[in-house]
Amino acid sequence: MRPLCRRSVPVLPRLTAGIRAALVFLVALSAITGAAHAVDYVSVADNAAILYDAPSLKAKKIFVVSRYLPLEQVVNLDNWVKVRDSSGGLAWIEKRALSNRHFVAVTAALAAIRQAPEEKAAVLAQIKQHVALEWLENTGTGWIKVRHLDGATGYVKTTEVWGD
Repeated sequence: MRPLCRRSVPVLPRLTAGIRAALVFLVALSAITGAAHAVDYVSVADNAAILYDAPSLKAKKIFVVSRYLPLEQVVNLDNWVKVRDSSGGLAWIEKRALSNRHFVAVTAALAAIRQAPEEKAAVLAQIKQHVALEWLENTGTGWIKVRHLDGATGYVKTTEVWGD
């Protein structure tokens, strides 16, 4: 049986020590900068805030959003922030309308806040879709610690919320 392909030239030419060192450096640099680009979430601070299609008060008004809505920061520009919402939509919002408090929005029809980060833990509250919960910590196990505005504190699955 004949080989499918016969190569007389190596696939990759021999690399000099300098080129190898440069490649190792570039791979390490890309790993470091990739980790530094973590998603940055903010929330709406005002009772109501306007989302615009451009960074200007004269731009088209797209939507009015309410307090605690979590938004992902995409671009910061002077007094404006380009944000992404849970649907993936992009818009601009005035920076003064935002808070650094981290909230998540329930995306499941009904999410359970549990006493511990496990499926069999006691249910403290059932939360409806689109309700905001204050993000407290990521357990790294597929659960996050949250607090409802009424004070109930517990754990919810990361798959049932957006903004983690």
